[in-house]
Amino acid sequence: MRRFLVALALTILAGAVIARAQSYPSRPITLVVPFPPGGSTDTAARIMAERMRAPLGQPIVIENVGGAGGSIGVGRVARSAPDGYTFDIGQWDTHVGSIIYKLDYDLEKDFEPIGMISSNPQLMVAKNDLAANNLAELVTWMKANPGKINFVNQNAAANVSGVLFENLTKQKVQFIPYRGAGPAMTDVISGHIPVNVQSVSSQVIELHRAGKLRMLAVTSPEKLAAAPDVPAAAETAGMKGLVAQQFIGLFAPRATPKAIIEQIAGATHKALADRDLQQLFASSGFDTALDTGPEQTRRLVADEIARWTPLIKSIGLKLD
Repeated sequence: MRRFLVALALTILAGAVIARAQSYPSRPITLVVPFPPGGSTDTAARIMAERMRAPLGQPIVIENVGGAGGSIGVGRVARSAPDGYTFDIGQWDTHVGSIIYKLDYDLEKDFEPIGMISSNPQLMVAKNDLAANNLAELVTWMKANPGKINFVNQNAAANVSGVLFENLTKQKVQFIPYRGAGPAMTDVISGHIPVNVQSVSSQVIELHRAGKLRMLAVTSPEKLAAAPDVPAAAETAGMKGLVAQQFIGLFAPRATPKAIIEQIAGATHKALADRDLQQLFASSGFDTALDTGPEQTRRLVADEIARWTPLIKSIGLKLD
């Protein structure tokens, strides 16, 4: 009788989970963007939210929760109910580079990966009146003006790229912490901050074309198709190691039912297969990741954590 009751209870529980997944979603879904509005992650989130609405049958509400390199917003998702109604759009900073912070969650164990959206490099940008048009000229200027350059540090990726730049050039920079890419970009445009490392976005590219800032280099092995006039950092003498590719993906809280994860992943894939979205992504400097579902995403994140953790620890990069 005891075995029968246990089996019955498990059957009822499994049935409840299946029924919940089958009725999902029955109300609006919250997509947490762990940065302030205006950055590349926020841009990608809003593009995806609009195109995932139809396949899911419910609106996706964007909630910007910035601070601590994105770890505050991601932490909110880690602590959310695993019911499919709250997930985040994360990236290298939030799901790999956040090891530089004191986290109350585990980057690998406390999330259910849904799928990758994009992979794109970073851009090193400068205020428009800086006496340098590219990385080589920036290094020359820094050697003639030691200790006078400041880098905005709005997230872990910018910090790591800045430290790599220091190591490769043997030039010291001063890092200035910011809450997000949007506020950092505003101060670069206004001339308050000389140099910043940003993720690729259509906004940054357009500001460069309009002459409101300078794109000094892209941190990819080759030039960016959306900005062919900007050199790749790896093409600059002594900068071959300055390569940093950012991924952007979707993540749900641990223990979110597999059926719900697969449903969101299906909606993600359908949105990314849309040619209009692909063109919009391309114009924004994003690649479109079509074939990375939950398990591929899980492996990618684990590989990136294993790759970058030794480097971050070796340079003593840590923020409280």
